[in-house]
Amino acid sequence: MQNGSKVVCVDDIFPAWARAAYTALPVKGVTYTVRSMSPGRGKPLHIVDGKPVVNGAGDNHPEIHLLVEELRNPPDPFCAGAELGFKAERFAPMEEAENEAVYQEADAIGEFAGIPGNN
Repeated sequence: MQNGSKVVCVDDIFPAWARAAYTALPVKGVTYTVRSMSPGRGKPLHIVDGKPVVNGAGDNHPEIHLLVEELRNPPDPFCAGAELGFKAERFAPMEEAENEAVYQEADAIGEFAGIPGNN
């Protein structure tokens, strides 16, 4: 993946906090265009003694933060100047996603062919 690449969302299951914080979320099966990629973090905030710690999740394993042309979101309240983005693993490069669809279709046809009376 790189800026300008076409990607397909493969995971559109988001926790409640994300559905509340984001104004636009990707939808599984929809194609998007990569706007930018950068190092990111998986958790938007870290709680210590019942209080949020600004950028406190930064010690977690880094992830790739992806923005797409078709979706715009508000700034990340815990990371100044950064737009709320998505984990790159929620997307597959267009070619990879197309290959997966072919395999799923072939599996479905194979299952159908195995039903008695359909041969």
